[in-house]
Amino acid sequence: MAGHREEEPVYEIAVAVPKRRVKERDESEDCVEVLVDEFRKAGLITERVVGIADEFIKLAAPLETLGRTAAKLRMRKPTLIGMDLQFEWEDVHAFVEQPDGSLFCWCERFHFYRHLIYGIVNKSQSDIILKWDAEEIHWEPGEPLLQRLESESIVKQVFPMHVETKRKELLRSWALNWLDFTKQPIDDIYSYFGTKLAVYFAFLEMYTRWMLFPAGVGLISHLIDFGPFQPLVLPIFFISITLWAVMFFQFWKRKNSALLTRWQISYSVGADPGYDLGYKLSGKEWSLVQSNAELAGKEEQDRRKDKEKFQREEWFGAFLRVRNDAIVILCIICLQLPFELAYAHLYEVVGSDVIKFGLTAIYLFLIQHFTRIGGKVSVQLINHEKNVSREYRADSLVYKVFGLYFMQSYIGLFYHALLHRNLKTLRQVLIQRLIISEVLENLWENSFPYLKYSYKKHKVRKKKRREKGSTRGKIQFASRVEKEFLKPSYSASIGEELEDGLFDDFLELALQFGMIMMFACVFPLAFAFAALNNITEIRTDALKLLAIMKRPEPRTAVTIGAWLNIFQFLIVMSICTNSALLVCLYDQEGKWKIEPGLAAILVMEHVLLLIKFAVSRFVPEEPAWVRANRLKNATQAQDVCSKQLLRTISAKATKDD
Repeated sequence: MAGHREEEPVYEIAVAVPKRRVKERDESEDCVEVLVDEFRKAGLITERVVGIADEFIKLAAPLETLGRTAAKLRMRKPTLIGMDLQFEWEDVHAFVEQPDGSLFCWCERFHFYRHLIYGIVNKSQSDIILKWDAEEIHWEPGEPLLQRLESESIVKQVFPMHVETKRKELLRSWALNWLDFTKQPIDDIYSYFGTKLAVYFAFLEMYTRWMLFPAGVGLISHLIDFGPFQPLVLPIFFISITLWAVMFFQFWKRKNSALLTRWQISYSVGADPGYDLGYKLSGKEWSLVQSNAELAGKEEQDRRKDKEKFQREEWFGAFLRVRNDAIVILCIICLQLPFELAYAHLYEVVGSDVIKFGLTAIYLFLIQHFTRIGGKVSVQLINHEKNVSREYRADSLVYKVFGLYFMQSYIGLFYHALLHRNLKTLRQVLIQRLIISEVLENLWENSFPYLKYSYKKHKVRKKKRREKGSTRGKIQFASRVEKEFLKPSYSASIGEELEDGLFDDFLELALQFGMIMMFACVFPLAFAFAALNNITEIRTDALKLLAIMKRPEPRTAVTIGAWLNIFQFLIVMSICTNSALLVCLYDQEGKWKIEPGLAAILVMEHVLLLIKFAVSRFVPEEPAWVRANRLKNATQAQDVCSKQLLRTISAKATKDD
């Protein structure tokens, strides 16, 4: 096709199956042979790889196969005239390419792969008998073959593969590139990992760059004595970092909008950010979407009844979400709050450092179990909600689980700061959590997956030696696909069926942001530590994704979702807590008199809250060039449609004459 060269196929998907103990005499009945044959019939290119413990089927798709699948799915893509039109393979030259020059992005390709491999069904009218290790498997009419083999544990896993040339290029230009501390190849990350991971790293890059300002101001306020003006330093620092945070998130929205425009992703403020091509709907979700589509398509039904049904489903879904949120909040208040206050009180009254260390160890052990239980309860509650997409379900999980972590991370700090006014202990806890905890967490999140991967390789080698009956000899993993299969998945620590590893990465950023913002007046130096940690976080996260873990399944969420609202909530909380901390600092006698200084703090709090909400109104969420580009595309689309309509009318009138 003109304008789109046929590239050499790249293997991007792998299917893992166990090695057979018994080879079937008739290969036409062997279920793996049938699966490979069906893959080829679907237009995929296959390659068989025999590993030490398992076999692997690597899959690649020619451009034409992907294009015809896109046309079959009636996918809409941006065209050169600015309109999003239904894709047609015969008119492929009319559609816009991706930033890396490919026709389809990784999210789209992954969706096409899943459609092709899970769309293989028994089209005959009777059962097909397949065999595996002398056992018979009945492939029923209309049943997807891959799902059947997964249920029989013949297919162990279907997973995306790293593309070695691109992976090495990203390692060189991104993970191992320390020349620019914050610069990242965002377009390359988008092309390789998909939209959501690219948005996360774009956010982390901008957040780290902007963090340099409060880090510098915090260092100056900590190191320099301003003499008679020293009492004004903390209020000025508080005002500056509040304005910094408000402006940062408003300008992040603008950057997010610009990135989506650059990536040719159509999105408007208020639209559903959770359309995920790579997600398979569950039965309940599919029935809900299907019923809504059928409801909208039945023109013969009374419109009032349709409207009432939609409204009933909408409000019932909202009621379920509010009910579940209330359950989580009550559990936090009744169960977790007393536990956190008891720990904070014991930490306050105990004098021995050894006992404090033991108390902290017991606390961390118990809180991990409590959080894990809370995550499971949250997932069960979400399964009874009417969320129409994976991203809505993931956002609901984020709100519920963050409540647990918010109480866990901050209630002890509030106890030391506001109840006992023990600012020295508060600074010690902040240093402990910001420096020691984050360093240990970075080491853990990178070393644990590697240890897990090493242990899996050890188990495979041990099993192979036992089968050979020999304990000597070195067993090498020759195939790259088998090494990737043994690597851990990029999954969340809580609710992995709804979220991936980005949950933990965003949670770490949100907890860090809340800690440095809400207690900024007590420990201005915290911003410098946070900036150093984030610079390291960029490289360690990149290394983790490229070298330690499997290639993640792409997700097409176009914003940071619920995390944006959580960051905004933490800004409001920081205005309130820092105002209270300034009162504690300047009213050391605890009389709480409304003197001029304290009155000024209260006025400052209200003014900052007003500014926070005013900035979101006065600073546009989209750059002017993005709005102009969208208007230009809309105008071009309208002109094309008008001309086409006029030609149709003119041709019809001429024919009638």
